[in-house]
Amino acid sequence: CILVALTLPNFWPKPLPTATQLPRYSPFLPKAFVVASGVGYYQNHPFTDGITNTEDSPAGQGYMCSLAQDWEAAAKLPEGCTTRVVNVRSGVVLGKEGGAFAQMKLPFSLGLGGPLASGHQIFPWIHLDDIVGIYAHSITTAAVKGPINGVAPDIINNLQFTAAFGAALNRWTFIPVPGFVLNTLLGKERAVMLLEGQRVEPTKALEVSHDG
Repeated sequence: CILVALTLPNFWPKPLPTATQLPRYSPFLPKAFVVASGVGYYQNHPFTDGITNTEDSPAGQGYMCSLAQDWEAAAKLPEGCTTRVVNVRSGVVLGKEGGAFAQMKLPFSLGLGGPLASGHQIFPWIHLDDIVGIYAHSITTAAVKGPINGVAPDIINNLQFTAAFGAALNRWTFIPVPGFVLNTLLGKERAVMLLEGQRVEPTKALEVSHDG
């Protein structure tokens, strides 16, 4: 199998490049076309209680939801193409040697880490080793098609994650970051990615683990 991966861009060009030309320009079509998408596809909520999203849940509304929808639409191949398409909707990737860990370690080590606003928003996450396993399985397993949620089955909120991360580094995490600060620094469209979250269930990944 050949892996062809797309990642979400830091900006949103209009229109997004599409994969419809792949059969035209590639002499050897891959068996699997695995696209790196995100849980931002689903509707975000500011509190822990919210709709639980599976791979069958509809797309949400808002900046990130629209971006994820357009990104996955751009990865669709033309009808008749035999290449299998998989959209891996990943949460925040955490790992000691990679993922978001390195970016968060410095402020937490300095004692500046704290819950974001109320901290009640869901924090969809996955360990680096697990997301690698999902990608590997998506490449090698012909039965895997369409979306697959790359998140841990344990649902936690930002407050719980912050406390656990601070404890691991032996640092205090009692000073919250006000929502208006994030809105000012990042803008509302980007700040909402931190101030709200998605309750996502890895239905397909759990079915695989139970079968295996």
